[in-house]
Amino acid sequence: MAYIPSPSQGVWHLGPLPLRAYALCIIAGIVVAVWLGERRYVARGGQPGQVMDVAVWAVIFGLIGGRLYHVLTDPELYFGSGKDPVEALKVWKGGLGIWGAISLGALGAWIGCRRAGIKLAPYADAVAPGIVLAQAIGRWGNYFNQELFGKPTTLTWGLKIDPGRDGTVPGAAAYHPTFLYESLWDVGVAILVIYADRIFKLGRGRAFALYVMAYTVGRFWIEALRVDHANKIAGLRLNNWTSIIIFLGALAFFLLRRGPRETPEELALHAEPPEAEDAEGKAEDAEAEDAEAEEETEEADRAGDAEPAKAATAKADADADAADKASADEASDAEAEQDAEETKAADEAEVAGAARAAEEPSEPKAAVESAEEPGTSPATPLPATRRAARKKAAPRKATPAASEPTAPEPVGGMAADEPEAAGLVAAGLVAAGLADGAEPAEAAETPKAAAQPEAAGEPSEPEAAEEPATASATRRTARKKAAPRKATPAASEPERVDRATAEAAAADDSSDAAGSGESAGSADDTAMASPPPRRGLGRFRRGAGASGSG
Repeated sequence: MAYIPSPSQGVWHLGPLPLRAYALCIIAGIVVAVWLGERRYVARGGQPGQVMDVAVWAVIFGLIGGRLYHVLTDPELYFGSGKDPVEALKVWKGGLGIWGAISLGALGAWIGCRRAGIKLAPYADAVAPGIVLAQAIGRWGNYFNQELFGKPTTLTWGLKIDPGRDGTVPGAAAYHPTFLYESLWDVGVAILVIYADRIFKLGRGRAFALYVMAYTVGRFWIEALRVDHANKIAGLRLNNWTSIIIFLGALAFFLLRRGPRETPEELALHAEPPEAEDAEGKAEDAEAEDAEAEEETEEADRAGDAEPAKAATAKADADADAADKASADEASDAEAEQDAEETKAADEAEVAGAARAAEEPSEPKAAVESAEEPGTSPATPLPATRRAARKKAAPRKATPAASEPTAPEPVGGMAADEPEAAGLVAAGLVAAGLADGAEPAEAAETPKAAAQPEAAGEPSEPEAAEEPATASATRRTARKKAAPRKATPAASEPERVDRATAEAAAADDSSDAAGSGESAGSADDTAMASPPPRRGLGRFRRGAGASGSG
């Protein structure tokens, strides 16, 4: 019959030092558990070496707890009549309870985590697959010790056990290899936990709870196959009841423990739980949203307040532009009207000047006398009183008879037979008067009226030519008086002085003519005082020639 043979020995001696297979399997399991746990914990964000630091505490407490559980659950093996209690300390002979090892091992891990400053739950999730692999390796120590086998079997994978061992059945050749069943089951549990954790991102101790649930399920049916000594309660082995209770506790923890896997920052012992962080984050988000809402409300209020102000400003700008445009238009219209009025006033002033020149032929005399005054300029005539006194004091020249026309007196000392020179001197006097602000119209009209030399009492052609000019000036004066007048620009100071001087000279000349009957001399003076402009030099020359020849 085919079967699995058992090893012939489980101890090797290196001199005085025994090497026990059971201890070697436990040590190998611890190494695998630390190695795998280190990889998984670092992958979750932990620091390298922290698993090893905690494992020292967990292994020591686990060995003590496993042995205590075994001794407490089977005290009759070490205590009683004929028993040696010292045997309870011989761990290398076997006898470690997995539940005691896990319980006290968890206490040692908690102490190690506190010392390392990390949380126990993430650490347990990381080392859970390694722990169950360590159990799978440790079960091979039972194989070397030929213990913890099952009921007799005739299957091909039956395990041969030496006769006389505790739990053997007389006549049975092979037994169920329960150590192999449990080892394979543990490997399957390790694979389940690794993949479930990778797919569902288990955390906060749920991966460890999954390991406990899966292991207890396998341990329950494997425990039912064993035939070694064990205490029973209600027909079930004690380990079966322990498996049931631990399974229910692990299931409750797995279902009630919620939340995502811990972040690397949460692995620290004093890190805030994600619920608190979420609450703080939500509170901060709510505060930020409230602040944004307040800012938006303030901006909306400012925008609402600014819109009427902008509208009012735009309206004010439009009104100001319209007002400026209207003012510019009014100014343009006023300037146009003022230009028209000035043009019209200038025209009327020219007409009035012509009329005054025709009515007051003595004005040029005053201008000539003021021009001939020594030490004064032609544009500044002497006062009328001084000129009248000077005239009365000066000796008068003999006036030729009316029947004998004589040539006009020389101008500036020139003889009458020099008409060309006299015309040039008269033109220079007129130009000097224009440069000093004299009225061009009066300067133009005065020579026309005064250029004709008159002899006293001579009925000559110039008188006939003067009558139409006087009548025309009279008609223009009448029309001007009949028409509504506009305010004309005030005459300048030189013009007012010239006009007053001319009126005084005219009055003085009239009195002299009445007293002495020398009107002819006045006419000669007038003719000499008003030299013709350049355009009238021909007429002046002709007149002078006629007077000289007559």
